[in-house]
Amino acid sequence: MKSAESPPRPDALWHPFTPMQAFSTEDAPIIAAGEGFDLIDDAGRRYLDGISSLWCNVHGHRVPQIDDAVRGQLDRIAHSTLLGLRCDVAEEFAAELVRITPPNLTRVFYSDSGATSVEVALKMAFQYHRQKSSGAERRTTYLRMGDAYHGDTVGTVSVGGIDLFHGVYGDLLFDTVHVPCPAGLHLPEGHDRDSYTRWCFDEARRLVIEHHKNAAAFVIEPLVQGAAGILVHTPGFLKHVRQLTSEYGIPLICDEVAVGFGKTGTMFASEQEEVRPDFMCLAKGITGGYLPLAATLATDEIFEAFLGEPHEGQTFYHGHTYTGNALGCAAGLASLRLFEERDVLANVGELSQAISESLAPLEDHPHVGEIRQKGIMTGIELVADRDGMKPYDAELRMGHRVTLAARKRGVIIRPLGDVIVLMPAVAMPPAQVHRLCEVTVEAINEVTHRPV
Repeated sequence: MKSAESPPRPDALWHPFTPMQAFSTEDAPIIAAGEGFDLIDDAGRRYLDGISSLWCNVHGHRVPQIDDAVRGQLDRIAHSTLLGLRCDVAEEFAAELVRITPPNLTRVFYSDSGATSVEVALKMAFQYHRQKSSGAERRTTYLRMGDAYHGDTVGTVSVGGIDLFHGVYGDLLFDTVHVPCPAGLHLPEGHDRDSYTRWCFDEARRLVIEHHKNAAAFVIEPLVQGAAGILVHTPGFLKHVRQLTSEYGIPLICDEVAVGFGKTGTMFASEQEEVRPDFMCLAKGITGGYLPLAATLATDEIFEAFLGEPHEGQTFYHGHTYTGNALGCAAGLASLRLFEERDVLANVGELSQAISESLAPLEDHPHVGEIRQKGIMTGIELVADRDGMKPYDAELRMGHRVTLAARKRGVIIRPLGDVIVLMPAVAMPPAQVHRLCEVTVEAINEVTHRPV
């Protein structure tokens, strides 16, 4: 045991997704407070939160209605287990989630993060086939999209597809079937964009038919693959996948962790193609960005496969200590009320237009290969040569340098490699989104040495 006299270590914290050797030299701000859509460091400097605190903040920081809801719940109880007990606020929030999601989703299983919400769906789908009324089936294959990201647990890494993040863990993972992404960045030789898109649709059908007898589920990020660099799917692809999976009896898992709660323009991305999945995974914005909570929604058909006498072993033996945490559920209820009271989804339409207008100066930028946008989800791909779509050398860290240049101007953004991601809170006022974009343009011009 360390002695009481041991001095505190300011470098004790190990940051996620962070190259710590470089980070230790960069004098990153220490965020001590927040107000509205600003972050405030320990020296009192303010920064516009341009990534909604990693894509989860919805209504801003220190929102009185959510603060009051959490304080009110604290006066009652902060947490009690759902293993063998009930919780009033957890039940109320579950009912609200069922109300606002597609009508076939009737059951809510809580967890604590986006990755665990998908992990739950993977395990439920696997066990469902073993226990459904038609007889036990050992389905062990998962279909998933290329360039997918569903989290960092072993199961979710297995259905992911970003080698930069997870290549080192290959020996730990189970095999999956990779369906090509119709928004792929690099077209195969001999394809233009239209022919590649048609090929992706055809490949999805071929792979579903080939593997349907052993497929436990098809996992997809609806409309936009976020961590891959804001890859926006061709309209109709999600619906195509739903039709195929319905036809061949494969449960569809829609991972709405990143795209849910308004970011694509509707409360959930699946709505835009009238898709009703068998599972929907929610996290990030579920509590307005206040507390770690997640939910996996499922149909009655899925749920009923887990019913039976205790000794029959039909139970879903999976759980989390803080499942259905009362503080998180109280924050989530308050956030959903604000969505309706403030017509936040209408605001997303205004923000989407503001982003498009403000980024117009980058349309002919020699070092911007593409701007990808769906709702407020925006990715700006930096390239060394626009004409040949030649990427920058990785050691230059151009995306990171742009974020540092933006930080000097009082704006926080974060890249995915050399894709600059803008992800403002869906309730942010348009004027602040214009500022976010203008600073981003200035930072890109500075780092790429383009004269203004």
